Amino acid sequence: MASLPSVLLAAAFLLAAAIYIRSYDTVGSTATATTTHLHFFMHDDYTGPRPTAARIVSGRSLLPTLPLSSDGDIDNNATAAESTLLSSPRQFGNVVVLNNALTEGPRGDSARVGTAQGFAVRVSEGGIVSHLTMHMVLDAGEHRGSSVTANGRIDMDATVRE
Repeated sequence: MASLPSVLLAAAFLLAAAIYIRSYDTVGSTATATTTHLHFFMHDDYTGPRPTAARIVSGRSLLPTLPLSSDGDIDNNATAAESTLLSSPRQFGNVVVLNNALTEGPRGDSARVGTAQGFAVRVSEGGIVSHLTMHMVLDAGEHRGSSVTANGRIDMDATVRE
């Protein structure tokens, strides 16, 4: 484990580097800032004939497995040999890869404007929380050839998400 002085030295170095880069970036700059508003919809498909999202690593189940009877009901009296085990589809440690369409409208058959490529990892044992890294590559319109990268935390249990 690193000692406190070496951690403080590393932190001071990173702060100095950030300040230097920021001041170097603004010296002699005459460009004016502009704002661009991008609006598109992402479509993922886990189960269709050509899925665009796939779980590549299965993690540990959040919920205990439940014994199911042959008709799909929970059977508390069944032995393991007589039942099918149902586990949670959302598990801590799952890794999912994405190659999803970006479209102009909310319907899947809307005009395609790009592709979202990346991965998500379930990082919480107590809810549906993922770490997402995604690159959105724009293939059409004014910003064709541009890309935007998103990296962050997604709490699927939250009432409002952004």
